[in-house]
Amino acid sequence: MRRLCLLLLPLLLLCAWPTTSQAQSPKLYVTNQGEATVSVIDMETQSVETTIDLKERGFSENAKPHHVVAEPDGSHWYVTLIGANTILKFNRQNEIVGKVTDFEVPGLLALHRSSDRLYAGRSMSAVDPPKSMGVLNREEMAVTERIDTFFPRPHPIAVTEDGTHAFIASLATNQLMGMSTESGETTLTRLGGDTQTLVQFAMTPDGNTMLAGGQRTGQLLLFDASEAPALTVTDTLQVGKQPWHPVISGDGTTAYVPNKMSHSVSVVDLTNPSVTTTIEGKGLAQPHGTVLSPDGRYLFVSNNNRKGTYTPEGDNSKAGTVTVIDTKTNEITKVIEVGTYPTGLGTFGGQRAVMASE
Repeated sequence: MRRLCLLLLPLLLLCAWPTTSQAQSPKLYVTNQGEATVSVIDMETQSVETTIDLKERGFSENAKPHHVVAEPDGSHWYVTLIGANTILKFNRQNEIVGKVTDFEVPGLLALHRSSDRLYAGRSMSAVDPPKSMGVLNREEMAVTERIDTFFPRPHPIAVTEDGTHAFIASLATNQLMGMSTESGETTLTRLGGDTQTLVQFAMTPDGNTMLAGGQRTGQLLLFDASEAPALTVTDTLQVGKQPWHPVISGDGTTAYVPNKMSHSVSVVDLTNPSVTTTIEGKGLAQPHGTVLSPDGRYLFVSNNNRKGTYTPEGDNSKAGTVTVIDTKTNEITKVIEVGTYPTGLGTFGGQRAVMASE
């Protein structure tokens, strides 16, 4: 019996020992567009763990890292480089393990969670980018398809959680395109009224509701996506000036909308569409991207701080911030200084909180 126990002991220890993904706390990746770096934040300690200098990886100071998404298990993450026409793939150890170098002015990214597809739009900073959405094989890091949008400046992008549909819209016109990811069938939706300049999408976990903020109007548009690829506007809420990248809670009831030129975050009740709270305070300085912690307790907001609204306490006089907000109290609990001109945020599981049941 003793011999059997000794033989089984290594196996028991192996089962009890945490795996790499279990042992590591979730990471938050912050693209510092103004200095070609990426800040890696430990979401549990809420502190910068390391800073990846892309200039040391062979890219110029004008590489302009802009947006990040990560695999649901945290094994890899992807970043767009506007200035280098490149999309990079990193592993958990922050090593570059793949890249696409022929995608013109890549902007926002969206993962297809149940396949190897990665969808890419075009940068907002590009005056006349290609009128197409890219589909990448993220295992091989190769562009497999460029899908015509026919409308100019395709930018906001989203994929439903079940992976059945993808959406993209124009910055220049009130046009949105929904697409079946399997059949390729597309449907164009046209909005009336003033040009919204829709910046970015967020979707409820069930895929029935999609949000988008209008840069020019200061409005948050709620779309019924239950008949995707068709979309229908169901509500329009006035939030702050230039609503940027929204995020939705894991239960689909609450949205958080950063208002870039109001230096605030609107908290939106999606069950009875309305703005319930507006959060302002230290560190909110041109808020850009939003991510929720895996348990939904904390909201992380990147802030460009290009107008000097926030005065850095560290060595970098041009530092931007990541503001941490307690979602139970809607109070700012911490300000993390990062690099110059932070833009996109990404963590495992995409841009929304992951429910415990998952």
